[in-house]
Amino acid sequence: MESGDNKYNRDAQNKGSLAGGAQGNEVLLKAEGITKTFLTSEGEIEILRGIDLEISMGEMTSIVGASGAGKSTLLYLLSGLDHPSEGAVYYGSDDLSSMNEKKLAHFRNINIGFIFQFHYLLSEFNALENVMMPLLIKGKNKKQASERAYNILEKVDLKDRVNHRPGKLSGGEQQRVAVARALVTEPKIVFADEPSGNLDEKTADNLHGLMAEINESTGVTFLIATHNRRLADLTEKTFELSAGRLRLQ
Repeated sequence: MESGDNKYNRDAQNKGSLAGGAQGNEVLLKAEGITKTFLTSEGEIEILRGIDLEISMGEMTSIVGASGAGKSTLLYLLSGLDHPSEGAVYYGSDDLSSMNEKKLAHFRNINIGFIFQFHYLLSEFNALENVMMPLLIKGKNKKQASERAYNILEKVDLKDRVNHRPGKLSGGEQQRVAVARALVTEPKIVFADEPSGNLDEKTADNLHGLMAEINESTGVTFLIATHNRRLADLTEKTFELSAGRLRLQ
């Protein structure tokens, strides 16, 4: 895989082509009037204030903003990991607020992948077993899950590390395993919350390039919360979250 500043400059110049021609595609995700309020000892704090957002199939979109602006909160709401105080999130005709926890968990397992800032790999399992886990939860047998997990790990350049446990992998390799785990169920959308926040610049750039290549080659939709402007420059659209509201940059 090409890495370093040359690749980064080239990708930034070609911003928009990385989204697999997403413009004009059908809307995958629609948020209407999303508000999130937290109750504290000092009273209510409104983190998000009536956010409207549409994400089309195949788009690679970033959300930037200061630490504490609510980027992670918004991703959790859009992915069904949390519930808004007001407003609704739709995937086509599916309204997340109408689902009970069992249906919502099933919906997420089929349609959504998530990459966190911390990889959250299971230390007692090797890379292959960690990536297999979502498929096993989904009901696939071990042979199917193993074959699919190996293929995904091969695509993220980890075929020689499949039997290594997380403690034997570098930080960049651990995050690549996390990317593979997010992709293994073939989700419609992958949410990434500061995916390179714990990586050095070179390793982060390689991870960013990997996500861009996956978006371009497979058409999977990415919505990324990041403070890293180099990553944001790779996405087709960038929104800034400030004072609880989104603004298209």
